[in-house]
Amino acid sequence: MARDFFPFVEDGEVGDAGGAPDGLVVQHPARIAVYDDPSAAPRVVVVEPKDVRAYLEEITATVNRLSHEQGGTIPFMVIREIVENFIHAYFQAPTITILDGGNTIRFSDQGPGIKEKSLALEFGTTSATEDMRRYIRGVGSGLPYAQQYMEDKGGSLEIEDNISGGTVVTISTRPAHDARGLSNAGGEKDEPVGAQQGWPVAAAPAPPYPGAATAQPAWPQPWQQGAPWPQQPAGYPGYQTAYQQQGWQQPGWQQAPQPAPPQPAWAAAADVSLDDRGRQALSLVLERGAAGPTDLVQAYGSSAATWSRALASLASQGAVMKVGQKYQPTEFGRMLGA
Repeated sequence: MARDFFPFVEDGEVGDAGGAPDGLVVQHPARIAVYDDPSAAPRVVVVEPKDVRAYLEEITATVNRLSHEQGGTIPFMVIREIVENFIHAYFQAPTITILDGGNTIRFSDQGPGIKEKSLALEFGTTSATEDMRRYIRGVGSGLPYAQQYMEDKGGSLEIEDNISGGTVVTISTRPAHDARGLSNAGGEKDEPVGAQQGWPVAAAPAPPYPGAATAQPAWPQPWQQGAPWPQQPAGYPGYQTAYQQQGWQQPGWQQAPQPAPPQPAWAAAADVSLDDRGRQALSLVLERGAAGPTDLVQAYGSSAATWSRALASLASQGAVMKVGQKYQPTEFGRMLGA
């Protein structure tokens, strides 16, 4: 006879302390890093290994408590759906990072990873084994539900590969682009050493006047007729100061390069490539003036999560913009769909 399933509280043959006959054994502690101040090192809370059910319960409750203490609003049920996915990684080095006052949370592991990330966000796709289903639903609803909930509230869910194997899932009340910026995901290149604001750069002394008693540099001096100018590093402020103090004309290599002219909109449109779903989504948005995932499901089928990703992709390319719960076309989008 069919029966309801309630994760973490179902009576079962496994999950009691003292061993797990299915082979799912927790060996690694879960580490929860809380960034109270983005400019300071995090405090770390450790959840020690225990039986599977109690382990999942404690991680969920602890992350929920710590994120809400920071002022976060991500609900317990969404956090639980992501925590449950640690079972697919066989609990290999689970790490949770709480950022942005509790409103951005990253869940990472070093398990086998997710090859088909788009399929993992489709309802009904799952890699859960029968042993895993003793602890979780295992029907392929967790990640799609969490993504749909976050996007309906104006937030995001993203899946990425971890550094050396495994998966990183980020949920945030912010759009995906803003959430990536909080954790520096996407890897913006560092500025060259010494170029960061606030780094002092020593200024070279001005060349002495003729006959000065100070020690002379090894290279020929500018007042010596026919002597070549020494080659100095471009843009070095100390040498620019020296030229200005002596009234000498600065060499041409110190002039700043002129910025390139802006690219016309028609040229940008020519560089955008849309897949079939992207074209369908843009077409309906243009036709109706505004559309959301539900409208696209009614028009073309598939799932709301699929159309949410298609609309988010269009928004990232500047073709549409989100207004409330729906997307409206931009001028660029109208040009793209013409």
